[in-house]
Amino acid sequence: MNNLIWLIRASRWARNPPKARTVKLVLAVIALGLLLAGLEHFGFWPDWATMDRPRGLHLQRP
Repeated sequence: MNNLIWLIRASRWARNPPKARTVKLVLAVIALGLLLAGLEHFGFWPDWATMDRPRGLHLQRP
């Protein structure tokens, strides 16, 4: 059933494609995310922008 929903969404998108400005914005956000992930992966991410503690709530056990 989920495939049918995606096909309907794709047909609507084919009939009314997004504006060029919207496509450029989405591609810019994706490129920025990939750039930040690449900087962190290759070790160019600055230490001041790194969290001291890991994410999530860690409760100490008594």
